[in-house]
Amino acid sequence: QVQLVESGGGLVQPGGSLRLSCVASASIFSFSAMGWFRQAPGNERELVASFISGGSTNYADSVLGRFTISRDNAKNTLFLQMNSLKPEDTAVYYCWGRSGFRHYWGQGTQVTVSS
Repeated sequence: QVQLVESGGGLVQPGGSLRLSCVASASIFSFSAMGWFRQAPGNERELVASFISGGSTNYADSVLGRFTISRDNAKNTLFLQMNSLKPEDTAVYYCWGRSGFRHYWGQGTQVTVSS
């Protein structure tokens, strides 16, 4: 069973930065797509950023220019660099991977942006 384990969440002031990490128990080349979702209380889970086929990246409009998704293939690790954080970025962030018809999720890491 493939596992995705996130880390790096926490409390940060508005305007601050955080870097999330997601370590996969399998090679990230085994995933056709990988990315980050988030879910705030009372809201649906939404896509934040992702790698899709061919290595292209996709970002939600709300984070474009502030967040950057990257990966370290040798370490099977996905990253999300979050800059200029806003209170509305507060949510549980989930790592996601798709392999064939299967979807894999991490346990989530809380990000709270507050003064």
